[in-house]
Amino acid sequence: MSAQALVNAEKGTSLWADAWVRLKKNKLALFGLGVVLFLIVIALLTPWIAPYGYEEQNLELGATPPSAAHWLGTDLFGRDLLTRLMYGGRVSLAVGLIATSVALLIGVAWGTIAGYVGGRTDAIMMRIVDALYALPFIIFIILLMVVFGRSLLLLFLAIGAVEWLTMARIVRGQVLTIRNQEYVEAARAMGLSTPRILLRHVVPNSLGPIIVYATLTVPQVMLLEAFLSFLGLGIQPPQSSWGLLISYGAEVMEDYPWLLIFPGLALSITLFALNFLGDGLRDALDPKASKD
Repeated sequence: MSAQALVNAEKGTSLWADAWVRLKKNKLALFGLGVVLFLIVIALLTPWIAPYGYEEQNLELGATPPSAAHWLGTDLFGRDLLTRLMYGGRVSLAVGLIATSVALLIGVAWGTIAGYVGGRTDAIMMRIVDALYALPFIIFIILLMVVFGRSLLLLFLAIGAVEWLTMARIVRGQVLTIRNQEYVEAARAMGLSTPRILLRHVVPNSLGPIIVYATLTVPQVMLLEAFLSFLGLGIQPPQSSWGLLISYGAEVMEDYPWLLIFPGLALSITLFALNFLGDGLRDALDPKASKD
Protein backbone atom coordinates (compact mmCIF):
# COMPACT_ATOMS: atom_id res chain seq x y z
CA MET A 1 0.00 0.00 0.00
CA SER A 2 1.36 3.45 -0.94
CA ALA A 3 2.02 6.20 1.57
CA GLN A 4 -0.88 8.27 0.19
CA ALA A 5 -3.25 5.31 0.54
CA LEU A 6 -2.15 4.87 4.16
CA VAL A 7 -2.82 8.55 4.84
CA ASN A 8 -6.28 8.27 3.26
CA ALA A 9 -7.04 5.14 5.25
CA GLU A 10 -6.04 6.88 8.48
CA LYS A 11 -8.16 9.93 7.68
CA GLY A 12 -11.19 7.84 6.77
CA THR A 13 -14.32 9.40 5.25
CA SER A 14 -17.25 11.17 6.80
CA LEU A 15 -20.83 9.92 6.50
CA TRP A 16 -21.61 12.68 3.99
CA ALA A 17 -18.53 12.04 1.83
CA ASP A 18 -19.29 8.32 1.82
CA ALA A 19 -22.93 9.03 0.98
CA TRP A 20 -21.93 11.25 -1.94
CA VAL A 21 -19.72 8.47 -3.34
CA ARG A 22 -22.67 6.04 -3.21
CA LEU A 23 -25.06 8.62 -4.64
CA LYS A 24 -22.82 9.19 -7.66
CA LYS A 25 -23.08 5.49 -8.48
CA ASN A 26 -26.88 5.74 -8.68
CA LYS A 27 -27.64 6.92 -12.22
CA LEU A 28 -31.35 7.46 -11.59
CA ALA A 29 -30.62 9.59 -8.53
CA LEU A 30 -28.14 11.71 -10.51
CA PHE A 31 -30.73 12.09 -13.27
CA GLY A 32 -33.26 13.22 -10.69
CA LEU A 33 -30.79 15.68 -9.19
CA GLY A 34 -30.00 17.09 -12.62
CA VAL A 35 -33.67 17.54 -13.50
CA VAL A 36 -34.43 19.23 -10.17
CA LEU A 37 -31.50 21.64 -10.52
CA PHE A 38 -32.50 22.40 -14.12
CA LEU A 39 -36.09 23.16 -13.08
CA ILE A 40 -34.94 25.42 -10.24
CA VAL A 41 -32.70 27.39 -12.62
CA ILE A 42 -35.52 27.72 -15.15
CA ALA A 43 -37.92 28.85 -12.42
CA LEU A 44 -35.49 31.53 -11.24
CA LEU A 45 -34.85 32.80 -14.79
CA THR A 46 -38.44 32.58 -16.06
CA PRO A 47 -39.19 36.35 -16.00
CA TRP A 48 -36.20 36.91 -18.31
CA ILE A 49 -36.38 33.89 -20.62
CA ALA A 50 -40.13 33.34 -21.03
CA PRO A 51 -41.00 33.82 -24.72
CA TYR A 52 -44.16 35.84 -24.02
CA GLY A 53 -45.78 37.84 -21.24
CA TYR A 54 -47.52 35.81 -18.55
CA GLU A 55 -51.01 37.23 -19.22
CA GLU A 56 -50.43 38.19 -22.86
CA GLN A 57 -53.52 37.18 -24.85
CA ASN A 58 -54.36 36.88 -28.51
CA LEU A 59 -58.07 36.20 -28.74
CA GLU A 60 -57.96 36.15 -32.54
CA LEU A 61 -55.38 33.35 -32.42
CA GLY A 62 -57.28 31.23 -29.87
CA ALA A 63 -56.20 27.67 -29.15
CA THR A 64 -53.60 26.47 -31.62
CA PRO A 65 -51.43 23.32 -31.59
CA PRO A 66 -47.63 23.47 -31.21
CA SER A 67 -45.92 25.54 -33.89
CA ALA A 68 -42.69 27.43 -34.56
CA ALA A 69 -44.13 30.56 -32.93
CA HIS A 70 -45.61 28.72 -29.94
CA TRP A 71 -43.61 25.58 -29.23
CA LEU A 72 -46.25 24.03 -26.94
CA GLY A 73 -49.28 25.69 -28.51
CA THR A 74 -51.71 28.19 -27.03
CA ASP A 75 -54.85 28.01 -24.90
CA LEU A 76 -58.36 29.26 -25.72
CA PHE A 77 -57.34 32.84 -24.92
CA GLY A 78 -54.32 32.69 -27.20
CA ARG A 79 -51.86 32.58 -24.30
CA ASP A 80 -48.57 30.80 -24.91
CA LEU A 81 -48.61 27.46 -23.08
CA LEU A 82 -44.82 27.26 -22.67
CA THR A 83 -44.83 30.63 -20.87
CA ARG A 84 -47.67 29.56 -18.61
CA LEU A 85 -45.91 26.26 -17.89
CA MET A 86 -42.75 28.11 -16.87
CA TYR A 87 -44.61 30.49 -14.56
CA GLY A 88 -46.76 27.64 -13.26
CA GLY A 89 -43.60 25.69 -12.48
CA ARG A 90 -42.40 28.58 -10.31
CA VAL A 91 -45.56 28.34 -8.22
CA SER A 92 -45.56 24.53 -8.02
CA LEU A 93 -41.90 24.37 -7.01
CA ALA A 94 -42.42 27.18 -4.49
CA VAL A 95 -45.36 25.33 -2.95
CA GLY A 96 -43.30 22.14 -2.76
CA LEU A 97 -40.22 23.76 -1.22
CA ILE A 98 -41.88 26.25 1.14
CA ALA A 99 -44.60 23.89 2.38
CA THR A 100 -41.97 21.20 2.95
CA SER A 101 -39.87 23.71 4.90
CA VAL A 102 -42.88 24.50 7.10
CA ALA A 103 -43.47 20.78 7.64
CA LEU A 104 -39.79 20.30 8.51
CA LEU A 105 -39.75 23.17 10.98
CA ILE A 106 -42.82 21.94 12.86
CA GLY A 107 -42.12 18.21 12.57
CA VAL A 108 -38.45 18.35 13.59
CA ALA A 109 -39.17 20.60 16.59
CA TRP A 110 -42.14 18.49 17.72
CA GLY A 111 -40.46 15.11 17.25
CA THR A 112 -37.18 16.22 18.85
CA ILE A 113 -38.85 17.55 21.99
CA ALA A 114 -41.15 14.52 22.30
CA GLY A 115 -38.35 12.00 21.81
CA TYR A 116 -35.77 13.72 24.02
CA VAL A 117 -38.02 14.61 26.97
CA GLY A 118 -39.91 11.31 26.88
CA GLY A 119 -42.32 10.15 29.57
CA ARG A 120 -45.71 11.81 29.90
CA THR A 121 -44.71 14.72 27.66
CA ASP A 122 -43.88 12.30 24.85
CA ALA A 123 -47.13 10.40 25.34
CA ILE A 124 -49.26 13.56 25.24
CA MET A 125 -47.49 15.04 22.23
CA MET A 126 -47.73 11.85 20.18
CA ARG A 127 -51.39 11.37 21.08
CA ILE A 128 -51.99 14.84 19.62
CA VAL A 129 -50.25 13.67 16.45
CA ASP A 130 -52.45 10.57 16.35
CA ALA A 131 -55.58 12.71 16.77
CA LEU A 132 -54.54 15.03 13.94
CA TYR A 133 -53.86 12.01 11.73
CA ALA A 134 -57.52 11.04 12.12
CA LEU A 135 -58.72 14.38 10.69
CA PRO A 136 -59.33 14.44 6.92
CA PHE A 137 -56.73 16.90 5.59
CA ILE A 138 -59.04 18.21 2.87
CA ILE A 139 -61.59 19.36 5.47
CA PHE A 140 -58.83 21.05 7.46
CA ILE A 141 -57.65 22.99 4.40
CA ILE A 142 -61.20 23.94 3.41
CA LEU A 143 -61.80 25.32 6.91
CA LEU A 144 -58.62 27.39 6.71
CA MET A 145 -59.69 28.76 3.33
CA VAL A 146 -63.15 29.65 4.64
CA VAL A 147 -61.88 31.34 7.82
CA PHE A 148 -58.84 33.19 6.44
CA GLY A 149 -59.65 33.48 2.73
CA ARG A 150 -57.68 32.15 -0.21
CA SER A 151 -54.09 33.21 -0.63
CA LEU A 152 -50.85 31.68 -1.84
CA LEU A 153 -49.19 32.11 1.57
CA LEU A 154 -52.10 30.39 3.30
CA LEU A 155 -51.81 27.47 0.89
CA PHE A 156 -48.13 27.08 1.79
CA LEU A 157 -48.91 27.13 5.50
CA ALA A 158 -51.95 24.87 5.25
CA ILE A 159 -50.15 22.11 3.33
CA GLY A 160 -47.10 22.39 5.59
CA ALA A 161 -49.33 22.19 8.66
CA VAL A 162 -50.72 18.88 7.35
CA GLU A 163 -47.48 17.25 6.19
CA TRP A 164 -45.47 17.66 9.44
CA LEU A 165 -47.11 14.74 11.23
CA THR A 166 -45.09 11.96 9.60
CA MET A 167 -41.89 13.97 9.99
CA ALA A 168 -42.55 14.30 13.72
CA ARG A 169 -42.83 10.52 14.05
CA ILE A 170 -39.66 9.90 12.07
CA VAL A 171 -37.64 12.41 14.10
CA ARG A 172 -39.00 11.12 17.40
CA GLY A 173 -37.88 7.59 16.52
CA GLN A 174 -34.39 8.83 15.69
CA VAL A 175 -34.14 10.90 18.87
CA LEU A 176 -35.23 7.99 21.05
CA THR A 177 -32.19 6.11 19.73
CA ILE A 178 -29.76 9.02 19.92
CA ARG A 179 -30.61 10.43 23.35
CA ASN A 180 -28.87 7.56 25.18
CA GLN A 181 -25.71 7.58 23.06
CA GLU A 182 -22.38 8.17 24.79
CA TYR A 183 -21.75 11.58 23.26
CA VAL A 184 -25.14 12.83 24.48
CA GLU A 185 -24.46 11.46 27.98
CA ALA A 186 -21.06 13.19 27.90
CA ALA A 187 -22.68 16.48 26.91
CA ARG A 188 -25.09 16.21 29.85
CA ALA A 189 -22.20 15.41 32.20
CA MET A 190 -20.40 18.55 30.99
CA GLY A 191 -23.40 20.62 32.02
CA LEU A 192 -24.60 21.66 28.56
CA SER A 193 -28.15 23.00 28.46
CA THR A 194 -30.90 20.95 26.84
CA PRO A 195 -31.38 23.34 23.87
CA ARG A 196 -27.64 23.23 23.18
CA ILE A 197 -27.56 19.43 23.32
CA LEU A 198 -30.49 19.23 20.95
CA LEU A 199 -29.05 21.71 18.44
CA ARG A 200 -25.43 20.53 18.54
CA HIS A 201 -25.75 16.78 19.02
CA VAL A 202 -29.26 15.36 18.63
CA VAL A 203 -30.66 17.14 15.56
CA PRO A 204 -27.40 17.01 13.49
CA ASN A 205 -27.16 13.25 14.02
CA SER A 206 -30.77 12.85 12.83
CA LEU A 207 -30.22 14.74 9.57
CA GLY A 208 -29.92 11.66 7.33
CA PRO A 209 -33.55 10.47 7.61
CA ILE A 210 -34.75 14.09 7.78
CA ILE A 211 -33.12 14.98 4.45
CA VAL A 212 -34.41 11.82 2.80
CA TYR A 213 -37.99 12.35 3.96
CA ALA A 214 -37.86 16.04 3.02
CA THR A 215 -36.83 15.07 -0.52
CA LEU A 216 -39.74 12.66 -0.72
CA THR A 217 -42.15 15.21 0.79
CA VAL A 218 -41.59 17.80 -1.95
CA PRO A 219 -43.25 15.70 -4.71
CA GLN A 220 -45.98 14.67 -2.29
CA VAL A 221 -46.73 18.33 -1.55
CA MET A 222 -46.65 19.25 -5.24
CA LEU A 223 -49.11 16.46 -6.00
CA LEU A 224 -51.33 17.64 -3.16
CA GLU A 225 -51.30 21.19 -4.54
CA ALA A 226 -52.18 19.85 -7.98
CA PHE A 227 -55.07 17.90 -6.48
CA LEU A 228 -56.34 20.96 -4.58
CA SER A 229 -56.06 23.15 -7.69
CA PHE A 230 -57.91 20.48 -9.68
CA LEU A 231 -60.74 20.74 -7.13
CA GLY A 232 -60.67 24.54 -7.26
CA LEU A 233 -59.23 24.90 -3.74
CA GLY A 234 -55.63 25.73 -4.63
CA ILE A 235 -54.08 28.37 -6.87
CA GLN A 236 -56.65 30.72 -8.37
CA PRO A 237 -56.54 32.56 -11.72
CA PRO A 238 -54.90 34.72 -12.96
CA GLN A 239 -52.12 32.89 -11.08
CA SER A 240 -51.29 29.47 -12.41
CA SER A 241 -49.66 26.22 -11.38
CA TRP A 242 -49.18 22.89 -13.06
CA GLY A 243 -52.16 21.53 -11.16
CA LEU A 244 -54.39 24.34 -12.35
CA LEU A 245 -53.17 23.92 -15.94
CA ILE A 246 -53.92 20.19 -15.75
CA SER A 247 -57.40 20.94 -14.42
CA TYR A 248 -58.01 23.38 -17.26
CA GLY A 249 -56.58 20.99 -19.85
CA ALA A 250 -58.75 18.11 -18.60
CA GLU A 251 -61.89 20.13 -19.40
CA VAL A 252 -60.94 20.61 -23.06
CA MET A 253 -58.73 17.55 -23.67
CA GLU A 254 -60.97 16.11 -26.42
CA ASP A 255 -60.62 19.20 -28.60
CA TYR A 256 -57.22 20.52 -27.46
CA PRO A 257 -55.22 17.58 -26.08
CA TRP A 258 -51.91 19.51 -25.89
CA LEU A 259 -53.35 21.65 -23.10
CA LEU A 260 -53.40 18.53 -20.89
CA ILE A 261 -50.46 16.56 -22.28
CA PHE A 262 -47.70 19.12 -21.69
CA PRO A 263 -48.64 20.19 -18.13
CA GLY A 264 -49.14 16.51 -17.26
CA LEU A 265 -45.70 15.64 -18.62
CA ALA A 266 -44.06 18.52 -16.74
CA LEU A 267 -45.58 17.44 -13.43
CA SER A 268 -44.92 13.74 -14.03
CA ILE A 269 -41.25 14.23 -14.94
CA THR A 270 -40.72 16.44 -11.90
CA LEU A 271 -42.37 13.96 -9.55
CA PHE A 272 -40.35 11.07 -10.98
CA ALA A 273 -37.11 13.06 -10.68
CA LEU A 274 -37.77 13.98 -7.06
CA ASN A 275 -38.68 10.41 -6.18
CA PHE A 276 -35.54 9.07 -7.90
CA LEU A 277 -33.47 11.60 -5.93
CA GLY A 278 -35.22 10.73 -2.67
CA ASP A 279 -34.72 6.99 -3.18
CA GLY A 280 -31.07 7.58 -4.05
CA LEU A 281 -30.49 9.68 -0.94
CA ARG A 282 -32.18 7.05 1.20
CA ASP A 283 -29.81 4.37 -0.12
CA ALA A 284 -26.76 6.65 0.05
CA LEU A 285 -27.39 7.71 3.65
CA ASP A 286 -28.13 4.17 4.85
CA PRO A 287 -25.31 3.38 7.29
CA LYS A 288 -25.65 -0.31 6.44
CA ALA A 289 -25.08 0.31 2.73
CA SER A 290 -22.05 -1.25 1.16
CA LYS A 291 -19.00 0.89 0.56
CA ASP A 292 -17.94 -1.12 -2.44
